[in-house]
Amino acid sequence: MISVDEVLVDLQRITKDYRKFRALDDVSLVIGSGITGLLGPNGAGKSTLIKVMLGLVRCTAGSGLFLGHDVRRDARAIRARVGYMPEDDSFIFGLSGVEMVRFAARLSGLPSIEALRRAHEILDFCGVEQERYRNVETYSTGMRQKLKFAQSIVHDPDFLILDEPTSGLDPEERQLLLRRVRRLSERAGKAVLISTHILPDVQQICDQVVILVAGKVRVVESLEVLSRPVNPALHVRVHGDAGALSDRLRAGGEVVERAENGVLRVNESSTMPEALWKCARELGVAVRSLTPSRNSLEAIFLEAVKEERHVDS
Repeated sequence: MISVDEVLVDLQRITKDYRKFRALDDVSLVIGSGITGLLGPNGAGKSTLIKVMLGLVRCTAGSGLFLGHDVRRDARAIRARVGYMPEDDSFIFGLSGVEMVRFAARLSGLPSIEALRRAHEILDFCGVEQERYRNVETYSTGMRQKLKFAQSIVHDPDFLILDEPTSGLDPEERQLLLRRVRRLSERAGKAVLISTHILPDVQQICDQVVILVAGKVRVVESLEVLSRPVNPALHVRVHGDAGALSDRLRAGGEVVERAENGVLRVNESSTMPEALWKCARELGVAVRSLTPSRNSLEAIFLEAVKEERHVDS
């Protein structure tokens, strides 16, 4: 539960119609500090929601506050305090990478010399080396992603909105960018909203998850709560006869399921894990690891999409 003092985004019954098409349908949403993942299938309304928050699109109905500013009336004040990394490229051909980041800093009001200093500082943070002096049209997809990220943070915003930030990055660069985002959140106190379809990214760094389906908010919850199963259990990986261990635990009244690759799923109880260690010792089975069971974010996402389709049918 987000306290009143921590609320950064407060949207109430936001609706957006494009003629007969309803892109957002009665959206109410509260976002606080930390990193929030915005998930949804294609056409769910994620981009429209971001544009409404930034004042780039006027909502048909509803109201909202973003960093204390009215989303319908204070668009300029909102955008001055927000760093936005769009999904699509928005570069000026003929300019170098450092010139593009400097240009973004100048648009945010920084003086010329300070803008250049900040551009180099941020490009260092983003891992852009001598490539900063090359023209942007020569950049790979991954380099363009890093450049867009640098442009979004060069003016030291209070809130970051990142639209598909890891798209086109190789695995190593993807991990590096996610670490930079987490560092900005934890060490610099930046609030972040990440719109993505890459679920592992959300699981790795997000504190809260919002799932948008057909213009409606279907899930708003902390990742910790979403990951917590209804029936707590342990995933037990063993070296030895997993079947014999499973049978012995069942005989003692424990609820055990066989998962993939010989892993046992044992429901937590007042006698666990003492019963597990005792049975394993008696059978000569080595317990290699005990891992708390977690709900799959993919399963939660698919269930939210399925529920919407069921309602529509």
